[in-house]
Amino acid sequence: MSDTASKADALLKEMETHVGQAESAAQAARGVAEELKTLIAEQATTGTGEGIAQAASAATGGAIDPFVFQFAIFVMAIFVGYYVVWSVTPALHTPLMAVTNAISSVIVVGALLAVGIQLAGTAATTFGFAALVLASVNIFGGFLVTQRMLAMYKKKER
Repeated sequence: MSDTASKADALLKEMETHVGQAESAAQAARGVAEELKTLIAEQATTGTGEGIAQAASAATGGAIDPFVFQFAIFVMAIFVGYYVVWSVTPALHTPLMAVTNAISSVIVVGALLAVGIQLAGTAATTFGFAALVLASVNIFGGFLVTQRMLAMYKKKER
């Protein structure tokens, strides 16, 4: 019986050792989780998609590429933009177009910088030119639509 009791005591001590190791591992995991939670919260408050994607990638242990998170944000922005634009009432359309024209004018300034800087590569110049053309078309079309919308509210002359 003493042999069985000594084996039981040895197993009990081994189990206590493993329980202690498990408790320290759980404590370390809680600490890492808190650090990740803080990192994600900090990145979310900065508002940068890249920072959020990197924090989310870190939270998954690098299992998911940050590009996947950035692409998901882009796709969600497309859907939100679509539903926002198509739910605008005609009375709000003109102010919305004015804001869109203002945003496009900022894009034109950035595109001019991308095209004009000699240090940028060929790809930057090409994409800058494409952005310049598309933003210019957007501004011109926005002014045409705004003019048409304002004409709807004018009194008709006889």
